[in-house]
Amino acid sequence: MKLVLPSALPPDLARVIVLDTDVTFASNIAELWALFAHFSDKQVIGLVENQSDWYLGNLWRNHRPWPALGRGFNTGVILLRLDRLRQAGWEQMWKLTATRELLTLPATSLADQDIFNAIIKEHPWLVQPLPCVWNVQLSDHTLAERCYSEASDLKVIHWNSPKKLRVKNKHVESFRNLYLTFLEYDGNLLRRELFGCPRPPPPGAEQLQRALAQLDEEDACFEFRRQQLTVHRVHITFLPHKPPPPQPHDVTLVAQLSMDRLQMLEALCRHWPGPMSLALYLTDAEAQQFLRFVETSVVLSARQDVAYHVVYREGPLYPINQLRNVALAQALTPYVFLSDIDFLPAYSLYDYLRASIKQLELGSGRKAALVVPAFETLHYRFGFPRSKAELLALLDAGSLHTFRYHEWPRGHAPTDYARWREAQAPYPVQWAADYEPYVVVPRDCPRYDPRFVGFGWNKVAHIVELDAQSCHLPPAQATTVRVPHSPRNTSCWCCPRPSSSTCRTPQAWTSPASAPAPPIVTASRPSRTSSTRICPATMGLLPSNTSLPCSSPEAPPDLTPAPGTVPADTGATLLPPRPPCYLNYLWSLWEGLGRGLPSLLSYGWALVLLCPSWFGAGSCILTCDIPFSQVKF
Repeated sequence: MKLVLPSALPPDLARVIVLDTDVTFASNIAELWALFAHFSDKQVIGLVENQSDWYLGNLWRNHRPWPALGRGFNTGVILLRLDRLRQAGWEQMWKLTATRELLTLPATSLADQDIFNAIIKEHPWLVQPLPCVWNVQLSDHTLAERCYSEASDLKVIHWNSPKKLRVKNKHVESFRNLYLTFLEYDGNLLRRELFGCPRPPPPGAEQLQRALAQLDEEDACFEFRRQQLTVHRVHITFLPHKPPPPQPHDVTLVAQLSMDRLQMLEALCRHWPGPMSLALYLTDAEAQQFLRFVETSVVLSARQDVAYHVVYREGPLYPINQLRNVALAQALTPYVFLSDIDFLPAYSLYDYLRASIKQLELGSGRKAALVVPAFETLHYRFGFPRSKAELLALLDAGSLHTFRYHEWPRGHAPTDYARWREAQAPYPVQWAADYEPYVVVPRDCPRYDPRFVGFGWNKVAHIVELDAQSCHLPPAQATTVRVPHSPRNTSCWCCPRPSSSTCRTPQAWTSPASAPAPPIVTASRPSRTSSTRICPATMGLLPSNTSLPCSSPEAPPDLTPAPGTVPADTGATLLPPRPPCYLNYLWSLWEGLGRGLPSLLSYGWALVLLCPSWFGAGSCILTCDIPFSQVKF
């Protein structure tokens, strides 16, 4: 690839720096660029001398390297004058040299580096030797100590041994520590004007700076307003990805997560054999931990149809809808299953969805979506149903509950669980305010409103948009279930009860279904490391008579059912009374200790994981989705 850069890159591009991917910069790259000024009129390539005896041909018996000037040059770091290479007829030059040498040599040993060195031996005036500190080579037979033992400041470390970080070198520990320290750097630092590289500001940068300058840090909503102006770094397809072959009814599972949900990935891959598009909200250091997590997982490393997209963390709020949009935009199949990472699809759900899409003729131009009803359980050891009859038995026994029936029944009430109990075929469901089901929709469905951050109303607003576009939702006869997290992670997603010192104003809530699109979000899921909410009533997004005490983070008090009761429209009237939150948590903790996660659902059922709260912190949540119901908008 390096050999064809003069012809492959735009003709008006005169200079480039070419780097191997196994180098670690310990200096400002602008200093390397400044070395172009030392080129003579005839020099076109800047290289560091090879720091081994490879090209001298004395490493072992019958060693026949390609021709080189002295020790030759290493091509891990290259300065190229593309304009001069084009004028010198570079393409013809390297092809003739390579063809001539291959008459006597079977092949290259070091790829394009051998051809570069053969050309330089024949035309030595083309090369500008660079200081050795710009390519300290840690190869198996390195002589780099001659360089770094006399240098006061190393610039670039080149891990050019096949062993990489495990190369045998008496000073490798020092270099390895430098590399590991680099991985811990905050990549957001590189977005600032640190290196003095003159360049015009990107489009919209000045307007963005003016908008940021107008924000009032004393405003209770400052973090929300700044979040709207934040432009996150995004790394699409962070790991190697093999797109699925085109299929007319294929479905991609779309979800988002942060570092504290990585443990869900293996179970998710076992339950969903189809393609997935996942957005991860990580720091630079966490991205490296995630990389190692996947590499050491037999389950994850075997999946090439899972696309991971890293959105780098910036600010204290969780941009949940932006993450969903990133994952949704990268889905490659005609349909997407908009799920949450806490939900584990049934083993047969993927095949069932594809068959349902084909049977219901969703691709015939009609605006339609499949609704996946949800259930929850708090038991860590749980025998998951393999049929609808088994699920109904678990519902009647109190081992399963309809999702969030005890906290926010309006969120799934239109699914009509009572009717679903008796249904043998899809049935229409009427949309209602605050409905937030899990749906399967065409890939070109409306995107999520990125103004929502954290917890609350983000899915509701999206379903409202589907309703506005007259989207009909036929049901499917399969479900998804949410299960509790392991004890060490129980406080990660739950919102602890704020104290009076951290929540001085009442929390304000309003439904996007009945209000205009808010300029900012009224309720925030806190940062995964934060224990407070920032959602004061002063945001002015609801009537003055609507408020929520800080001690109740989940839903308005008038919508919370009394203990042991469920509103009739939820279809869950046969469910037994639910014990207090802390009792559920203690019992789940006791059940889960030492037993690990059980095998999950099959036969069209899916399992979902939700985190129980600490004592008095809020709510214990567990989710289980039931067969799809048809929703008519």
